[in-house]
Amino acid sequence: MCGINGFVSKKHIEKQFISEALAQMNQEIIHRGPDQDGFFIESESNFSIGMAMRRLSIIDLSTGKQPIFSSDNQIVIVFNGEIYNYKILKQEHLADYHFKTQSDTEVIVALYEKYGVDSFSLLDGMFAFSLYDKTVNKIFIARDFFGEKPLYYSLNNDLFYWCSELKSMLKVYLNNPKISKQGLNLYFQLHYIPAPFTIYDFIFKLEANHYLEFDCNSFNFEIKEIKQSITSNKYSNLIKDEAVKLNHDLVYQSVESRSISDVPIGTFLSGGVDSSIVSLCLSQQTTKKIETFSIGFEKKSFNETDKSRTVAKIIGSNHHEFILSENDLAESIDTILLNFDEPYADSSALPTYLVASKTKQFVTVALTGDGGDEVYGGYNKYYMGRMNRNYTNIVPQSLHNFSENILNTIWHSKEDQRGMLFKAKRFMKAVNYEGDFYYDIVSLAYLEKERKEIFNFNFYLEDPLAYYKKIVGDNNKSLTDFRNIDRLLSLEGDLLVKVDRSAMLTSLECRAPFLNKKLWEFTNCLPESYLIRNWDKKHLLKESFKQYFPTDFLNKSKKGFGVPVGDWLRGVLKFELLQFIDKSFIEEQNIFNYEVVSKLVINHVEGKIDNTIRVFTFFCFQKWYKNNFYSKNQEF
Repeated sequence: MCGINGFVSKKHIEKQFISEALAQMNQEIIHRGPDQDGFFIESESNFSIGMAMRRLSIIDLSTGKQPIFSSDNQIVIVFNGEIYNYKILKQEHLADYHFKTQSDTEVIVALYEKYGVDSFSLLDGMFAFSLYDKTVNKIFIARDFFGEKPLYYSLNNDLFYWCSELKSMLKVYLNNPKISKQGLNLYFQLHYIPAPFTIYDFIFKLEANHYLEFDCNSFNFEIKEIKQSITSNKYSNLIKDEAVKLNHDLVYQSVESRSISDVPIGTFLSGGVDSSIVSLCLSQQTTKKIETFSIGFEKKSFNETDKSRTVAKIIGSNHHEFILSENDLAESIDTILLNFDEPYADSSALPTYLVASKTKQFVTVALTGDGGDEVYGGYNKYYMGRMNRNYTNIVPQSLHNFSENILNTIWHSKEDQRGMLFKAKRFMKAVNYEGDFYYDIVSLAYLEKERKEIFNFNFYLEDPLAYYKKIVGDNNKSLTDFRNIDRLLSLEGDLLVKVDRSAMLTSLECRAPFLNKKLWEFTNCLPESYLIRNWDKKHLLKESFKQYFPTDFLNKSKKGFGVPVGDWLRGVLKFELLQFIDKSFIEEQNIFNYEVVSKLVINHVEGKIDNTIRVFTFFCFQKWYKNNFYSKNQEF
């Protein structure tokens, strides 16, 4: 696991300058790789190139130092991530290749030598890498299937940059980038910004399962999808019992492949379905007790550590439990939120970072249950697709509008607890009679009309999700449709960003066994009733592993990584939040409608209306804005 950086100049640059710039970029991400660094520099008459990396040593501790070269030194790579099937690829495709290391990185180079860019589809893992082929003077930058590892890029005047984290690029960027209207509106609609966009104009994220081909001679680049050999009907004829057994074996194998490590390994154990099954599988694959880690809160309604204790007892793990308080948040919130380099408002990033920092004291790698909901159909919002079709067929739109207005005045729910009342309000708010229903459901922050009200007209952008609707369409009705939208949006842009940045800030590598191309292909081929049976979410996954747990344990409801952020905004974060609606500050920004945003915040702080999600989205943006755009000499 590492972080990578690089740039290409359209003209000759002295190697000393390149080395200094790369060192500055690397210094910004030393948390991603505290063990080693590495550099490659080449300066030709018509272009110059530099590539660098920081390494967290996980596999091949002795000979895996990067950059790594091909046998003839014509191909060089810097690599972030893990290739889980690298040993199989060596046996099946590279038996005659003379390897200098035992690392997975060198396997990527060898495969590229043999198959070119077609080799990228053979890789099972989480990765972002840049590979320079001197024979054609081209750089190939690739990102894994789900987008577990980040990659930013930008063409700025006569320089092309790429990096694992934005902070590296911004450290050496020639111009001060401006706020992107597209990125801003995506953020306020979703509370995160999915690829290919960022909060800045002319800086982009490479989309998951894509590679960028940059020609150093012409200074042009193309972005292409990595063509996977995934079929839609490979398992379509399986009866349910066969699917249950095969799923058990595939999950077990995926956990096994993700547990390859030359350093200590453990699991995040929340007590939910996904983390419990991952922890179980890992415990069955070793004779030693595994290390498991969970986190809870002083506020009892958010504390679910009893579930993780039950699983830890079943599998016989060395279990570590940490309880968080408001003071823990107050001490860490700036570190956590500003590390994302963009506005990001998933409040579960706060406990994710804190459990990662505690976990790092014991292990260097942690397996997680991330991706289980997307792969197996585990979200409540998947029910809502079915409900929206039935509801809009029965209830006239005029009656719906009237009912929603009445109910909003009498229903009061705690947004950060996300109970049944919150979910019912969310459903009523997202009901759509025009086909865009699911996009409204995933818009967790501000819906279209709310963004129109909160922004000044020069920052409002209509339908920022249009780019994604062109990819997957806007008439999505099936569970498979919804899961594909989530893979494109919330998985890549929210969940995986949260885990990567929060864990890597502590130099902990997280691996997600459910994020496996084989599992995605498998579940996409099955009847949807295998995944959600009536009201039973993740039915197939639970059926595959229920024999290892007490009766109905896997059917117990769980809140997820909930955080009492609504209370914190009225408590430990209140002073800073109120500063962010200072009238002179809002007017200087010239982004928001002061009357609308101040009313939204005050209603929440005074406990009149619970606006947790929208207020926290605003809070995180203002914190990011103040850190990046507000003069250090200015005061509120």
